[in-house]
Amino acid sequence: MLEVKIVNRSRHALPAYATAGAAGMDLRAQLEAPITLAPLGRVLVPTGLFIELPQGYEAQVRPRSGLAIKHGLTVLNSPGTIDADYRGEIKVALVNLSAEPFEIQDGERIAQLVVARHEQVAWQPVEELGETERGAGGFGHTGRG
Repeated sequence: MLEVKIVNRSRHALPAYATAGAAGMDLRAQLEAPITLAPLGRVLVPTGLFIELPQGYEAQVRPRSGLAIKHGLTVLNSPGTIDADYRGEIKVALVNLSAEPFEIQDGERIAQLVVARHEQVAWQPVEELGETERGAGGFGHTGRG
């Protein structure tokens, strides 16, 4: 298990995995007062959490499926990336894609956080790329759906 340093300046428990097979942990809103998010409105919601990731890791802020399907609420820059050298507060950019206002309460689970390993690349300029069966086939190239 990867150990990650965290500072919790919120009134809420640390993010935790809900099940043994879960990839993400819920992030909770840290609010002094509820926020009403109008249809098509955007807001940056604080969590009160600060993390120190090891080099070679990122934290991805992703939507919660229940909020997305039931209320049209999603993470605007999904997935949001928290780099290993970022030390500021984790904040979640939410957008309301529904036709109804949505009220965000203090402590509400607003997004999920997935910590993942990543690689940095060193570009190798070449004149041609290797051939594959797919080649340059893009969106929808294999047929319907």
